[in-house]
Amino acid sequence: MKKIIFLLFLTTLGYSQNTNREYFTHSWKGYRLELKTTDGTYFIQFFNDKIAETSFVPNGEKFNSQSHAVVLKTNNHPFKIEENADFIEMKTNELGIKIIKSPFQIIYSHQDKTILSEKLGYFKRKHEPLEKVKGNIVYDSTEVIQFNINSTEKLYGGGARVLGMNRRGNRLALYNRADYGYETRSELMNFTIPIVISSQKYMVHFDNAPIGYLDLDSKKENVLEYETISGRKTYQVIVGNTWEDLIHNYTELTGKQPLPPRWALGNFSSRFGYHSETEARKTIQKFKEENIPVDAIILDLYWFGKEVQGTMGNLEVYRDSFPTFEKKWWMILIKWESKPFR
Repeated sequence: MKKIIFLLFLTTLGYSQNTNREYFTHSWKGYRLELKTTDGTYFIQFFNDKIAETSFVPNGEKFNSQSHAVVLKTNNHPFKIEENADFIEMKTNELGIKIIKSPFQIIYSHQDKTILSEKLGYFKRKHEPLEKVKGNIVYDSTEVIQFNINSTEKLYGGGARVLGMNRRGNRLALYNRADYGYETRSELMNFTIPIVISSQKYMVHFDNAPIGYLDLDSKKENVLEYETISGRKTYQVIVGNTWEDLIHNYTELTGKQPLPPRWALGNFSSRFGYHSETEARKTIQKFKEENIPVDAIILDLYWFGKEVQGTMGNLEVYRDSFPTFEKKWWMILIKWESKPFR
C-alpha cells in the first residue's frame, strides 16, 4: 500500500508542463542556469543552500532583475550539477531542482524528497475576477504560474485573512483593502502577501508587486496558482528543517525587521482622531499636568482633512487644522519632569 501511495504522489507532481513548452538549449552564466524553451527562457539560481530563485521570461520580453522585496544578494553559492540527455539537476545539500527535458518539467525537492513541481508553469488566460474585487481588478487576461502540490499538505500565508490557519481551498485576492463589519470570516483584510507556506516546511514567495490572486487549490485538483495582471514571473522556493529555520531563511531573503525603539513599547495617546493640532497638543499637555507618562500620540484621522469622507487616503497634511505639523512634536513628549513610561 505504501508503494502505491508513493507512486501516485510522484505521478501527481511529475507530469509534463505546458505541452507547447519544449526544452531547446541551456548554458551556464557563472552560477546561473539560463535555459531556453520554445516559448521563453528560464533563469535559475541559488541564493544559498535553502533558497532558490526561478524566473521565466516569455519570448519577446526582457528580463527584469529588480526585485521589490528581496534584500539578500546572490553570492555564487556552490552546488552540484548533473547533466545528461534526459535532465539537468542542480542540487545543494538541502534543495534540489531537476529539469526534465522531455516532456519538459521542473521539480523541486528538499533533502531528496519531492515537495512541488511546476504544472503548466507560466501561461496567460482569461481573467475571472473574484466578487470581492470585481471593480478593483479589471483586466481581460491575467498571467499565471501554476504548480502541482500533494493532496495532504496544509497551506498557510497570503497575508491578513480571517480563514483559520489552513487556507487551502481558497482563491485569495492580492489587493490591499479593509473589510468592515466582518464576523467569523473575511477573505480580504487590510494587507496581503504573495507568499505560500506549506506544512511540509517549504515556502514559495512570488517576487512581484502588482495585484492579482493566490489560488490555494480552490478547485481541489492539488494545484497552487499565482495569478497577476503583469510584472515579473519570478518566484523563490525556500526550505527549512524546522519552522524557526524556515522563517529565518525567509527573513534572510526579504529582510529582518529591526527591534523597535524602547519608546515604542511605552504609553500611547490614541483616539478615533484629533480634529486639530491644538486639540492634539492640549491632550499631551493634559498628560503632563496629570503626571501620566506618555511616549507618543497617534493622530490617526483628520490630519488630512476636516471630514473623513472624501479625504481619506490624502497624503498631504491639512494645514488649516495642522498649521505647524512638523514643529518639534518630540519636545512636547520628552521635555517635562515626570519619567517616561519605558
